[in-house]
Amino acid sequence: MGKDTTTKTQKKEKVAKTTEAKAPEKKEAGKQEKGIKPRLLERYQKDVVPALMKKFNYKNLMQVPKLEKICINMGVGKATQDPKLLDYAVQELALITGQKPVITRSKKAISNFKLRQNVPIGCKVTLRRAKMYEFLDRLISLALPRVRDFRGVSDKSFDGHGNYTLGIKEQIIFPEIDVDKVSRIAGMDITVVTTAKTDIEAYELLKELGMPFVKRQEIVQQSAKAK
Repeated sequence: MGKDTTTKTQKKEKVAKTTEAKAPEKKEAGKQEKGIKPRLLERYQKDVVPALMKKFNYKNLMQVPKLEKICINMGVGKATQDPKLLDYAVQELALITGQKPVITRSKKAISNFKLRQNVPIGCKVTLRRAKMYEFLDRLISLALPRVRDFRGVSDKSFDGHGNYTLGIKEQIIFPEIDVDKVSRIAGMDITVVTTAKTDIEAYELLKELGMPFVKRQEIVQQSAKAK
């Protein structure tokens, strides 16, 4: 009995020592990952905040508008006939955003579209903090320049509350998608939610971040004169 107890205690001591030795390595690795700041976030803090404070005469840093979240929604209407299309959409959206999508379901039945209630018809992802800035950086610098005959995104898609929605027709503009493995071309809606109170402030925020708006700015100027 004495031998068994000593062996058990020795084993416990060895396990405790190994866990203590491994714990600092995990903490150090975590510190390195947290220390990497997204490039677009650094640009916002160094360049965008001073530019907006000068332009709108903000007296406090907390008044400067910032990004709150980015919502990406991909609708798959034909998923009611072929459920595999929804699986492909979920996989592609996960590759694009780096986050697992949530499946959206129909809220009510529509007989004209042969749609029943609570049927999966799409997927969505909500990005915040570092992932939000990384996705927007890839969208501006890599994805949008790959759009065919690209001349800039519209400046009419603000909702009146400082939020901007962009529609994309083809998911293959993102470099994460392998064109040879794509079964069907699908689009998505990207909504950038900001803390800006007006569309003018949101427009200037996204413009300073690098969003390639079209050169036509009549609507923004008209709304500024009206206020």
